[in-house]
Amino acid sequence: MTDFTTLTNPCSGVAFSAGITGVGGYLPEGVVTNQMLASRLDTDHDWITSRTGILERRIADESQSTSDLAVEAGSRALRSAANPEVQALVLATTTPDFRCPATAPYVAARMGLGKIPAFDVSAVCSGFLYATSVAVAYVNSGHFDSVLVIAAEKFSTLIDPNDRNTACLFGDGAGSVVISKVPVGTGGQILAHAIHSDGELESLIKVKGGGSRYPLSPHETVNRPRSDYFLGMQGREVFAAATASMSASVSDIISTAGWELDDLDWLIAHQANRRILNLVCKSLDIPPEKACVHLDEVGNTAGASIPLLLAAKSRQFKPGDKLVLTSFGAGATWGALAMTWPALGTIEAP
Repeated sequence: MTDFTTLTNPCSGVAFSAGITGVGGYLPEGVVTNQMLASRLDTDHDWITSRTGILERRIADESQSTSDLAVEAGSRALRSAANPEVQALVLATTTPDFRCPATAPYVAARMGLGKIPAFDVSAVCSGFLYATSVAVAYVNSGHFDSVLVIAAEKFSTLIDPNDRNTACLFGDGAGSVVISKVPVGTGGQILAHAIHSDGELESLIKVKGGGSRYPLSPHETVNRPRSDYFLGMQGREVFAAATASMSASVSDIISTAGWELDDLDWLIAHQANRRILNLVCKSLDIPPEKACVHLDEVGNTAGASIPLLLAAKSRQFKPGDKLVLTSFGAGATWGALAMTWPALGTIEAP
């Protein structure tokens, strides 16, 4: 558990801390509705909606890669923050352009950010919170004044299009924030953040093939089942673990920030499943109207879901509103972050 650290300007005496100063999101144009899935899968619109809350999802076309999505989202975040000079880029993704090299340096180059340090972070649906924690540590330590965080996923590349249990859930997209020094007590300040993992749960969500344990082979279609190269998920176990982990994280981070549950204005939870969001609210006695929802329009965009949600729902937030961000993902990984909403320039609709 980490609470905020402050830096003091020796000239002005003003105390600074890491905060969000820009937000951006991007969604590909391709739309896949429940009716379109029902036409080729053993399912229907009502079955999908009742179990997930999802009506449609965005899918990138074959010509779009994760870096394409990342560049768009990152550029929008910089415009929202009046184009600050960032000193580093952290990219959260489970679907890099290549196994090697990392995608972040290429994104930085395409964005014209110069030869700044840029690297990937892989924590699946918790990737954004993990990458943000790194950026906060850089800024709070005084190492950098401003860091660009992007979470981008072309998760459709990991999904078996014939698997009803996963094809209905996931979509593609990217979201981004700028983490910079802000005066303590002003909007945007990150008051507390915490990330966790439990490798004992690594089998709950997994793409088995393609890594060093089960590498690609010239004869993979003979030696290894096709399903090993797509995402596999133990749905009931994931549902229970995600609900428990996010509920505990939200409770803990509110306490660390020095708030009460009633102080919370908005819950920004990973957009995996509407029933999970409802149970998290119920377990914490948070009014459901405080939980922002975007998954009905975009599905589960994995690591990109939280910053996409911030960009999509930004008009609902007022400067100074108290927000808690939380997620659960493969690994297993999870975490939470407490912040106040900043006064920002125009945030472009994803």
